[in-house]
This record gives sequence, C-alpha cells and structure tokens, in this order.
Amino acid sequence: MGLLDGKTGLIVGIANDRSYAWHIARAIIDHGGRCAFTHLPGEKNERRTRRAVDDLGVKDPWLFPLDAADDGQINAAFEAYARSFDQMHFMVHSIAFADREWLQAGKFVLTPRQAYLGAIDISAYTLLAMARGARDLMARSGGGSIMAMSYYGAEKVVPGYNVMGVAKAALECTGRYLAAELGADRIRVNLISGGYLRTLASSAVGGTDTMSDRVAERAPLRRNVEGSDVGSTAVYLASDLSSGVTGETIYVDCGVNIIGG
Repeated sequence: MGLLDGKTGLIVGIANDRSYAWHIARAIIDHGGRCAFTHLPGEKNERRTRRAVDDLGVKDPWLFPLDAADDGQINAAFEAYARSFDQMHFMVHSIAFADREWLQAGKFVLTPRQAYLGAIDISAYTLLAMARGARDLMARSGGGSIMAMSYYGAEKVVPGYNVMGVAKAALECTGRYLAAELGADRIRVNLISGGYLRTLASSAVGGTDTMSDRVAERAPLRRNVEGSDVGSTAVYLASDLSSGVTGETIYVDCGVNIIGG
C-alpha cells in the first residue's frame, strides 16, 4: 500500500526530466498517487513535457496547455481538470520566470520595472491564482495540499539571483497568507525550498557554474541535493503524514541554509 493511494492531483511545471516538478511527480506516482499535468502552450512545449511524462511511465497522460500569465488560461485549465477528475488532493506549483538579462551579479539595481513586476507575476502571483482554481476542488475532496517551490535566495542574497530572489520572497509570503485563509477548507499550503539543482531555470542565473562544487564543500551533508530528496518531501506534504503542517517553508538543501559566512 502506498502513502498516496487514491489521491489525485495536478503538477504544474514539468519542463523536462531534470526539473523538480518531474522528480516530485515520480515520487508521487511511486507512492500510488495519480498525476495530471500542464505544459506551456505550443507543440514543441507539449512534446517536451510529454516526453518527460512518458519517462514517468504514465500511459495516456492528462495534459493541458497553460500560459500562467493569462488568467483565462489558468481558469480553463482548472475547469478542464474538474471535467476529467472528481477530486483534487494535491497541487504542485513549480513555475518561475525572470528575464535572464537581469540575473547577473551587479545588475539588480538596473532591473527595469516590467522585468521586476513580470518576475513577481509569474513566480508568485500565479500561486494565488492557482490556489483559487484549486480551492473548490480540494474542499469537495475533503481538503488538500498545495505545494510551491522556493529557494534560499528568497531569504539571503545569492549573487546573480537578483529579482528572482525578490519574487521567491513574495511567493513564500503568498503561501503563508493562503495557508491562513484556506485552512478552514482543510487545505494546507507549504513551500519547499530546494537546494541548487542544475535545471533550465537555474542555468539562467549568472555565476552558477561553480555552485555545485561550492555547495558540496559547505553543506553539512557534504553533497548537493538530488531531485529525489525534494520528491520525497513532496510525498510527505501530499500525504496524511503532514496533516498538521501548513504555512511552512521546508528546506531541502542538505543543510546549506544553516551555514553562515
């Protein structure tokens, strides 16, 4: 018997088989959960996400296009999900965006207004919008678990992370306010602050080429985080084992966040 037997939910943010969302989906499926998926609009993006989902062993997956910058598309995705599934027990928000031109050390002060607001829109506001879409579905399911992905750059300055750090801080605060409002519906909202993992998103940040080596030297566990570490934490948050946990940011970074200097 799996921890997530009988539980169904939505994964937003699988770009390829290196993304945290992919590792989370794999762990959820391994523990008996059933996943639906969104992908960025366009045939190329659909093919890329479909290939990643195929690697998870999901036959005939539920896939739906979603441009998170468009409220109409967010609403359409949740309405389509509701037509296909009776329940939603978990939802994973694993998307973020910032113009890579401004993700360079020394460029934060130069960040233009639209780049700043755009990063907060896609990286943080969309959690609120998707929680709104999931609320009724989860309430009808007897409650649920919403998870979003953050990073230590939301709390401390990471050179080059810049406006993405601001957006992640907004994301974490959004999660706390959502947790406070949605708790009455037995909906839990938590953030996973994953350590550095080489992904499409992290490769956009300037100065990350040597980060893996630095992390392995400084981390208490003397290694870099792996996707499976975050996947296991997501299973815990999606399961009844975390029934009393909400509004938290859980660090899964091999302990890097406790080290000063």
